[in-house]
Amino acid sequence: MEFPEMTVFFIGAGPGAADLITVRGRDLLARCGVCLYPGSLTPPDLLAHCPADARRIDTADLSLEQIVGELVAADRAGHDVARLCSGDPSIYSAVAEQMRRLDAAGVAYQVVPGVPAFAAAAAELGRELTVPTVGQSLVITRVQARSTAMPPDETLATFAASGTTLAVHLAITRIEQVVGELLPHYGADCPVAVVHRASQPQQQILRGTLSDIAAQVRDAGIDRAAVIFVGRVLAAGNFPDSYLYSAARDRSGASAPERS
Repeated sequence: MEFPEMTVFFIGAGPGAADLITVRGRDLLARCGVCLYPGSLTPPDLLAHCPADARRIDTADLSLEQIVGELVAADRAGHDVARLCSGDPSIYSAVAEQMRRLDAAGVAYQVVPGVPAFAAAAAELGRELTVPTVGQSLVITRVQARSTAMPPDETLATFAASGTTLAVHLAITRIEQVVGELLPHYGADCPVAVVHRASQPQQQILRGTLSDIAAQVRDAGIDRAAVIFVGRVLAAGNFPDSYLYSAARDRSGASAPERS
């Protein structure tokens, strides 16, 4: 893949483990003269890929305008810039407003995908989130807290009405609210899993149901950096095999579409 001579790279740094950055992301990080990273969410081993003389900027206490100012200044000085984002830039990364301002400033940028937190959490659970006849959809959402307001139609109750599997981010401090809104739709016996700091040394995994998960979270003292999964796929066992590898599937057409 070719890039402009000077570029801001929004790089998905992955869920926490330094080796879960992509090869592309790692290689770009190693060539950038300036790196902006999200504070303590970035493992030191990941920053070790930066050039020895790179300018490293912790954005934890910076405002949006200060961050964009650093990106533009670095670009104007002729530096490639690595803007590390936790997980994957496409989800809850606040890159949209940064890209909007870079467009206005005439600064080129590229987005490099990363491993999102929900994917790393599902891997740590050892579960597939799309199980034949049990669940074939996943809703990734959050709840209203001290953050940007949710669109009025994007509520837990709205999503829960379909019974689909949920991955709820940025909501662990409101676990009682989450449980209260989901109970009428999923039932008290619906499986729930909480993964705190997936892939990191401090990782914790809680498994339970809507009836007991809030108490487990309180007892564990988890108050940040957690994904809440809700859905029957978390405990599915008696389900039919996927059609994808079925012996009954017609494989005579080399270009035949694959189906799950």
